[in-house]
Amino acid sequence: MGGIFASALKEDCVFDLFFGTDYHSHLGTRRGGMAVYGKDGFDRSIHNIENSPFRTKFADDVKQMHGNLGIGCISDYEAQPLIVRSHHGTYAITTVGRVNNLNVLSDELLKNNGSSFLEMSGGIINPTELVASLINRKDNLIDGLRYAQDIIDGSMSIMLLTPQGIYLSRDKLGRTPIVIGRKDEGFCASFESFAYLNLGYEDFRELGPGEIAVMTPEGITTLSAPGKKMRICTFLWVYYGYPSSSYEGVSVEAMRVRCGQELAKRDHMTHDQIDSVAGVPDSGTAHAIGYANESGVPFARPFIKYTPTWPRSFMPTIQDKRDLIAKMKLIPVHELIEGQRLLLIDDSIVRGTQLRETTEFLYRSGAKEVHVRPACPPLLFGCKYLNFSRSTGEMELITRRMIRDAEGENVSREVLSDYANPDSERYQAMLDVICKQLNFTTLRYNRLDDLIKAVGIDRDKLCTYCWDGREVLAPYYCIPPCRDCSFYLFLQREPFVYLRNTSIRWHSLSQFFCRKRLLFVHAALPESRFYSSLYAETSMISRHAPASYIPPALQSDGSSVCQ
Repeated sequence: MGGIFASALKEDCVFDLFFGTDYHSHLGTRRGGMAVYGKDGFDRSIHNIENSPFRTKFADDVKQMHGNLGIGCISDYEAQPLIVRSHHGTYAITTVGRVNNLNVLSDELLKNNGSSFLEMSGGIINPTELVASLINRKDNLIDGLRYAQDIIDGSMSIMLLTPQGIYLSRDKLGRTPIVIGRKDEGFCASFESFAYLNLGYEDFRELGPGEIAVMTPEGITTLSAPGKKMRICTFLWVYYGYPSSSYEGVSVEAMRVRCGQELAKRDHMTHDQIDSVAGVPDSGTAHAIGYANESGVPFARPFIKYTPTWPRSFMPTIQDKRDLIAKMKLIPVHELIEGQRLLLIDDSIVRGTQLRETTEFLYRSGAKEVHVRPACPPLLFGCKYLNFSRSTGEMELITRRMIRDAEGENVSREVLSDYANPDSERYQAMLDVICKQLNFTTLRYNRLDDLIKAVGIDRDKLCTYCWDGREVLAPYYCIPPCRDCSFYLFLQREPFVYLRNTSIRWHSLSQFFCRKRLLFVHAALPESRFYSSLYAETSMISRHAPASYIPPALQSDGSSVCQ
């Protein structure tokens, strides 16, 4: 994952930038970086923070860096911020998100734009460097940011530092937040809303989905209006977000308490059946408090997480190291475990490895029963929008392994949807297998409808893909040519059409859709006639794409035909 922070002050901003960035350390433990601009120009520092926290590694840098504009990041993948010199001038850039079509875009840039990339270890191109190259294809930064947002398959929120101000670009569907804080000396922008509160800022506003703005010490100016559609990640409230943060006005801690309450209402466990409710620290604690308050069963802390020196358990690259760290962090309180019937709430079950270790740990410590209640539904789909982990595939999910064992290797989306339905027989059979394999006394997941109720935001504004596979349909439909046709057409939901091997232009074509949303154009049709008909029916809009570019997330809604 990763976190980003920016500050634009009338005075030196390095102190605010340092602590504001440090407050994002829960989002990654691999790389940290800061870049500032002041009277002496740009200055930047990047450190490996795998073995030492951000605050320790950057303590000396803070004393030497000076500037009134700055950006910082915590990254679990690439080194950033990067300083770029282009026809736009010199700027620094940091990002958070995921680029699924990185190879396609990089190949396009290398082939047609004369670009070059400095590869990270393992031969992977730095995604932030790729974003900078996309921005540099356009005549100005605003068009460049729009272009990058349009062409990237995945998600991407961007902070771009220039001598004139800091450009802020929230992901097109708002999957990750950018929140603005304000004080007398200027403004800040942050992934986490709590990161600036102790620095004297007050909440100002949040950027909308796809909004592009420029931040200076004097104010925030919107350069590109926010879109109407939003799909913010629901898992931010469930697990990833820090308890003191808020997204879209919804407190993480308060949501987790409500989530636990909804679990208890559905579960109906009483003091006659269990002795106490406990949360797997720390993300399960608030869920457990909500459950205990609603059920009347006492809340307890039968084990304590030792946090002063241990990093987040899932961050190390090697899985067995993650599991070892997770196990070593939990310290038992035997008086609260021995002979007890415990109801344990974790934020989620991903691979199942850590929770199985926790359960065995409780049994060894004398627990009589361990009832498990994950705060979210079963995870069935690996996230394709954010880099939550270094998962190598969906088969790392315990649910998908259970489904594979029951259904075989090739499972249809219809069957997966049935497993996502908490009222189906397949769903219950999956839970029975997981419960037995992980040695729980009982297992019941939270329901998606109850989870959404706890968030309190319209479902259409939430991304729930990891649980139900529901997503915004791919923005592009590809109609490949027949063997005698030289046109590739890409239809968008707005809709637009792009002619692959003609001049680089986008046109509105709503009048041309048939009932099946297909448009048939044959190469034999002279270009002049085609454009004449277009101009008669539509208007030109300012959207551009490279002539050989195949847009991301291609989905064919029909046959490969030309008639």
